[in-house]
Amino acid sequence: MDRRNFLTLAAAAIAAARQDRAPAIITRDGERPGVPCGVATGDVTAGQAIVWSRSDRPARLIVEYSTTPSFANTRRVVGPSALEDTDFTARVNLTGLPAGQRISYRVLFQDLTDLRRFSVPVGGAFQTPAAARTPGGSGARDVTFAFSGDCVGQGWGIDPARGGIRLYDAMRRAQPDVFIHLGDTIYADQPLESEVVLDEGSIWRNVVTEAKSRVAQTLDDYRGCHRYNLQDEHMRRFNADVSQVALWDDHEVRDNWFPTQRLESDPRYDVKSVALLAARAKRAFLEYLPLRINPIESERIYRAWRHGPMLEIFALDMRSYRGANSTNRQAALTCRSASSCRTPAVPSRRWQTKTTVRRSAASWRLHVCCGSSAIDESATSCGSPRTSTTPPRTITARRARASPSSIRSGSSWRGRCTPAPSARTRWIGPLVPR
Repeated sequence: MDRRNFLTLAAAAIAAARQDRAPAIITRDGERPGVPCGVATGDVTAGQAIVWSRSDRPARLIVEYSTTPSFANTRRVVGPSALEDTDFTARVNLTGLPAGQRISYRVLFQDLTDLRRFSVPVGGAFQTPAAARTPGGSGARDVTFAFSGDCVGQGWGIDPARGGIRLYDAMRRAQPDVFIHLGDTIYADQPLESEVVLDEGSIWRNVVTEAKSRVAQTLDDYRGCHRYNLQDEHMRRFNADVSQVALWDDHEVRDNWFPTQRLESDPRYDVKSVALLAARAKRAFLEYLPLRINPIESERIYRAWRHGPMLEIFALDMRSYRGANSTNRQAALTCRSASSCRTPAVPSRRWQTKTTVRRSAASWRLHVCCGSSAIDESATSCGSPRTSTTPPRTITARRARASPSSIRSGSSWRGRCTPAPSARTRWIGPLVPR
């Protein structure tokens, strides 16, 4: 094909896609690029949002978006190519978004082996944060966020006969503005059995893929764990409708890991270096979650930003920088930080802000050592038991002036807020049994 014919076909494909017709030629759906993992948005802040998706072949990501579900005045962003080196995942950063709007978007992929072929568009929506407060508080609105974690853990996978991961549907129906995923987005160290006998005698039948039949060690193993979760229709629908802030914990690699750990005594692992496993796991995590990649430190997970005037989120990384775990057999309690590197896991932004609610998203409860006081190392080194089966609940905090100690971490609230009128911040959680 010469240059002139190539440009002609490309122009025809773009023009047809703008008019919502089959681009350039009519093709069967089986011949189009597939979008097997749906779409997702994340790290939504003032004027910006990440839109993520995955193709089933080499293809270019294209995102169209509008402030109306009818896609009037549609804008289009041509994104990067989704290739083998990212397991066909790709993302774009939408900029110049209006404040306080529900943004509708649709994703399509252009087949790089035949530029006339486009995927069937897959749609979603997300809420942008409200603008800064105006004098007198005009324009304020309630802000709702959900938080939870631990997906497909403890041997409980997707059982289609039981409806799959239905708690994602429960969260979606609560219509939060943002979902904060507190980690354990996968359980790479816990393979699934095809059948699990429950106490009353019934059988839980897991869908089992090759990646979930063994502990993850290769990069494709970790990617396969993420792909497994995204088979669930409730999760895909939730990701399409609710933006998220994701961080990782231990099971993205293995239980209670730290970078200098060796697995000489664990016969399940041929790879004995946890540092190598963690590098592969982090690559898969960054590929499959809709994070905004840091332009200076591409593997950084910790970050912080405001979600409008009502909410500020501090997303921590309490795994990458930690020291070795103790055996918790010491005679006396000692003070221990989450990191041997003096808190690089914590965003450097200070608490000098007028945000109503500051949410510290962490995979463990946060504690502070003062003077001679000490904390139980099991609370930070090994986490704390998370076996809650509490049903979904909603807590509402009225608009208030929060002190710097007001941190929402896990399911515990510490700090004090003075009630005030006007808009509110709500949080919902935990919704997934931990």
